Amino acid sequence: MSTIVVAIDGPSGSGKSSTSRGVADRLGLRYLDTGAQFRAITWWLLREGVDIHDPEAVAARVGEAEIESGTDPLAPTITADGEDVSVAIRSEAVNAAVSPVSAVPEVRTRLLQLQREAIGEGGIVVEGRDIGSVVAPDAQVKVYLSADPEARAVRRALEEGGSDVSATQESLLARDRIDSSRTTAPLTMAEGAVHIDTTMFTLDEVIDQVVALVEAVEAVEASARTGRAPLPASQIDDDPDTGFVEPSTTGAP
Repeated sequence: MSTIVVAIDGPSGSGKSSTSRGVADRLGLRYLDTGAQFRAITWWLLREGVDIHDPEAVAARVGEAEIESGTDPLAPTITADGEDVSVAIRSEAVNAAVSPVSAVPEVRTRLLQLQREAIGEGGIVVEGRDIGSVVAPDAQVKVYLSADPEARAVRRALEEGGSDVSATQESLLARDRIDSSRTTAPLTMAEGAVHIDTTMFTLDEVIDQVVALVEAVEAVEASARTGRAPLPASQIDDDPDTGFVEPSTTGAP
């Protein structure tokens, strides 16, 4: 059984979820969506009538929520107090509230425990905003996905059933500012992460690049265990800013 941990970070609309699920499915690994956990906590707080703009009120209640995540990449689930909230956490109300909730240190501490328990002995792809830097800093593979704002907005608008692209782009950029400037676990590219700009890649191309990274690392680890020579350096990309292949123009995830 694989013990590898693959950390995939990046802002909303960069292709994290589709890529992470695709990589996990391709490699037979488990999958954890940490963003869904933050959304589930946010949904729970809203349901309980907690003022999400009052950090002390949020901190006082966050420990009461029972959040559970399913790790099947083909059918991931998220529950709050036993209730399936997979659809509910994608509402406009949760969209507007998740950033201030995520900035509360007690929320991140609570979920960090759950996330590390889920990671366990590995064999998992974990997506979020601080996986490679905070949640799993020792992950064998770290990837940071990005895309230009317009491409991200188009993707998110399609996910939300055709919402206004301009408004969606403004919302994404506003969240970027909040997530990047918070003092606790800000959105950032982890040290040692490979940066892939997904703007001009298809989803399959991005998945291929991440799978290639994982397979290269696993080959090196296997060679260390068996004493066989590792892959030639030419087969392993050592430039964290470019990815593996030149962009195509056939679409984006």
